[in-house]
Amino acid sequence: MAAPEESVVHGSKAAPKDLPSIDKLLRLPLVAAQLAEHGHTLIANEARALLDGLRVRALAQDLNLAEVQPEPLQQALSTRVAARLRSNMRAVINLTGTVIHTNLGRALLADSALQQLLALMAGPNNLEYDLASGGRGDRDDLIEGLLCELTGAEAATVVNNNAAAVLLSIAALGRGKEVIVSRGELVEIGGAFRMPDVMASAGATLVEVGTTNRTHPRDYESAITPQTAMLMKVHTSNYVVQGFTAAVDEATLAPIAHAKGLPLVTDLGCGALVDLSQWGLPKEPLPQEMLAAGCDVVTFSGDKLLGGPQAGLIVGSRDYVQRIRKFPMKRALRMSKLPMAALEATLRLYLRPERLTQDLPTLRLLTRPLPDIEAQAQRLAPLVAQALAPRYTVSIKPMQGQIGSGSLPVERLQSAGLAITPVGTAKKGLGTALERLSTALRALPLPVIGRIAEDQLWLDLRCLEAAQEAGFTAQLAALAEALS
Repeated sequence: MAAPEESVVHGSKAAPKDLPSIDKLLRLPLVAAQLAEHGHTLIANEARALLDGLRVRALAQDLNLAEVQPEPLQQALSTRVAARLRSNMRAVINLTGTVIHTNLGRALLADSALQQLLALMAGPNNLEYDLASGGRGDRDDLIEGLLCELTGAEAATVVNNNAAAVLLSIAALGRGKEVIVSRGELVEIGGAFRMPDVMASAGATLVEVGTTNRTHPRDYESAITPQTAMLMKVHTSNYVVQGFTAAVDEATLAPIAHAKGLPLVTDLGCGALVDLSQWGLPKEPLPQEMLAAGCDVVTFSGDKLLGGPQAGLIVGSRDYVQRIRKFPMKRALRMSKLPMAALEATLRLYLRPERLTQDLPTLRLLTRPLPDIEAQAQRLAPLVAQALAPRYTVSIKPMQGQIGSGSLPVERLQSAGLAITPVGTAKKGLGTALERLSTALRALPLPVIGRIAEDQLWLDLRCLEAAQEAGFTAQLAALAEALS
């Protein structure tokens, strides 16, 4: 390797002999400091990989001599180490307009849930320990009382997501027998998981009744046989059938099930715990309403409209919930201590319903006033325009977002944001220009995720709260440099 004091002609090519040995590279001052911080294994592995890559380029006569000097070598190694240690799972700024975005982590945890995690995950906790008796406890005891109080259920249990809640309920109550479901409710959720497949995995036989658009009480009545284990309702939260339709509600279906000694199980999917219409949002069915209508078991999600961690909540009558809790599959699907702590903290927020739009991020974002979003767009538009000029123009545009994660699929949230348009680009080149900008936004230290629509890149500001607004504007200089 050329000595530090040698003059290196810019553009002169390096040969493999110009590369230092591993030992020599590791003795450089900045590398030695990294060895002390991270240990020998990581630094030596990355140094070896760095030199291997440079050697390939040298053999191809594609390596400048300047790149193998001590300073650039140390910087290159430092960059490799930082990239190696960086988490694959990263915080992002969600400017898609979808509040509960399945691909971006769904519901945001409340501050109280985050504090609960910090307090409980750093040391031992009473996950399955009864502090009163000093004996073994049940993790369901941590949240069962809260769930029963909030929904009016006699009993409750939780598993790791709502698909698991449905699977476990069917397996515990219907395994080896028939389960009756309307054809119009045989949903497919994200990841191509279909209700008929879940039914088969649980060991039950699906009995379809009615048609795609119309199902009547007599359809259920005529399908009940000695082999029937339960009647099931599935809330079609991720699509809507409109027009000439008919469905049987829970209040009508419950007496039909109970007359034959059968349970009625309802899967609500998104599972709001409060009436959203009080804030001008469309109403979703509530677990407490389903129980009051006569359902014996209700399942719903913890990380959608409820606003907590991923979880599958099962509430209902004591006898049926106990059968579900004792089914062997429950252990394989149970929640771990981390989401359990976050779920308990989230449920406690519902004890103060007047504060939900302040304390629960999901509701805070869903109910964010449109004038606040428009004012934010006015603040940000000139800053973003300056960073993107002269290649792009920025305008303020009314937008329509959505709740997301299959909740209220046809409803839209009035919003506002920034519409970014390429300058001087032919129609067929618009896609390339917009994808370049979208890629640059995603490559920022705090990635920014928007959406491309109507030959523009839209940044919907509904989910950009004050804490992230500062992070967004702080990156505009880096964005301008990346596009220059």
